[in-house]
Amino acid sequence: MVRTQIQLTQEQAAALRALAAGEGLSMAELVRTAVDRLLGDRRAVDAAERRRRALDAVGRFASGRSDVAREHDRYLAEAYEP
Repeated sequence: MVRTQIQLTQEQAAALRALAAGEGLSMAELVRTAVDRLLGDRRAVDAAERRRRALDAVGRFASGRSDVAREHDRYLAEAYEP
C-alpha cells in the first residue's frame, strides 16, 4: 500500500468517522472503497472472496416471517408490485 494524505472538510471527516464506526471499518478502508468505485474498479473477484462475502451476509437480515422459504415467490412479487 501507498501511504497518502488527504484533506477533508470538518463535515466530511465527521460523517466518514461516523460511517466507519457504524460499519465496523476503518476510515482508510472506506476511502479505498470510494476510490475504487470512482475509478471504476472492475477487478474480478475470485471465488473464495465471493464465498466470503456471501457468508458474511448470512443472518444479517431478518424478515420476521417464518414462511419465507415456502412463500418467497409471493413475497418477491408483492415487493415489485407497482
